[in-house]
Amino acid sequence: MQEPDKIFRRRDAAAALTAAGFPIAPATLSTLASRGGGPPYRRFSGRAIYKWSDLVSWAETRTSEPRRSTSERAA
Repeated sequence: MQEPDKIFRRRDAAAALTAAGFPIAPATLSTLASRGGGPPYRRFSGRAIYKWSDLVSWAETRTSEPRRSTSERAA
């Protein structure tokens, strides 16, 4: 488990999310940063940095409710 205030660069953010069970590629985070819809980030020395608590909150908003069957529909 990561510290909530831990800061990651994009590649490390993708690796940490993937290790936590939310598989995502650095290129996907980059695309979402330019198009919108990605996790909140800040800029430092021209690079995107992400706070762990923001990453997890964002990933959880993209996760469905628990299901018992693949035939269940999303509400």
